Amino acid sequence: MKTAGINFRHLFFFWNVAKEGSVTRAAERLGLAVQTVSTQLAQLDQQLGTALLTQQGRRLVPTEAGRVALDYADQIFQLEDQLQQALTDVDAGRVRLAVGISDSLPKLVAYRLLETTQHLSRKVKLICMENEFDSLLADLALNKLDVVLTDRAVRATPSLRVFSHLLLESGMQLFGARKLAVKYRRGFPHSLNGAPLLLPTRNNALRGRIDAWFVQHGARPDVVGEFEDNAMLNTFGRNGMGLFFAPSVLAHDIQEQFGAVHVGDAPELKEQFYAISNERKIKHPAVEAILEALHTGAFSSDI
Repeated sequence: MKTAGINFRHLFFFWNVAKEGSVTRAAERLGLAVQTVSTQLAQLDQQLGTALLTQQGRRLVPTEAGRVALDYADQIFQLEDQLQQALTDVDAGRVRLAVGISDSLPKLVAYRLLETTQHLSRKVKLICMENEFDSLLADLALNKLDVVLTDRAVRATPSLRVFSHLLLESGMQLFGARKLAVKYRRGFPHSLNGAPLLLPTRNNALRGRIDAWFVQHGARPDVVGEFEDNAMLNTFGRNGMGLFFAPSVLAHDIQEQFGAVHVGDAPELKEQFYAISNERKIKHPAVEAILEALHTGAFSSDI
């Protein structure tokens, strides 16, 4: 297979045809003649020495080589869009911060961390993407993200050169809708025997510590729901399905925004929040501002 000197204009036409499944539809989208697009595809196949598309019914679909090329084309043209946007932001005097937010991270924590960036002397444009932890690490490794905010540390390996920076550690508190909170507050935590409880799923970093905490206090709640997404857990909690834990640094927000009522404290039950970066020392000015805010106690006295 010949691969030297790929013509990226030809690759761009292939990318569009592969997405549309048709030369005609791709030509319409690009505002070009069908013959122009067909000629470009033929030249790319000749240049590479292999066909990238094949007819399947009424659609054109990638061949095995085409699927490989399509994966790379996706990355190339997504990066092109990001480059154009980044240059636009520079012209506007803005710093761009692409943040990956783990789906297990409390959204209020993410907001409190990132809100700090809006008070810098230089404007910061936030690009926030939520996904599963492993997917975010992959995007970080490909430099699609500047930093990942999550509730767990990650160990660097020869194939994954990333570093974990502890942002804050907070004790936990138990909350619930008023009716449940009043019922189970007296005698906490022993009052929690049989109490309806909402917990993160077992792949969450906090779940094992919660289970151990209940064993330590001899309490056996009724786990009525398990959630991967923390925002979904809080939504069910605020509507009275069960009691739920939240970091004590967010106590005011939980009570004010969710209308939840405090049931009891679990200060020995800790939740940790990390920034994951490609660098041993974080150099992005917006992320450094977050760290500075934490060091000066901008969140809470128990951080």
